Amino acid sequence: MSWLGVQPLKKFNAPFLKPYWPFFAAAPYPTSIGLLMSFGQQLILDIGVVIAYGVNSAQTAMMNSAEWKNDPRNPNAKSGGH
Repeated sequence: MSWLGVQPLKKFNAPFLKPYWPFFAAAPYPTSIGLLMSFGQQLILDIGVVIAYGVNSAQTAMMNSAEWKNDPRNPNAKSGGH
């Protein structure tokens, strides 16, 4: 079913839970978002931020490695013609 010519719910055959399990494990409960978070909830939130920072750093390091530096799929690769 399309909505104004757009397919809103497109399915992709990609694993979702497997690469994101650390974020789900470290995510705080939805009711804990607010000013009155306990120490344990804040610690869990901080661990999630540290995991996200580590994943981002690892991905950036891999994109800048010699193996992927000139790959056309790399968004940081320089185009050959310009």
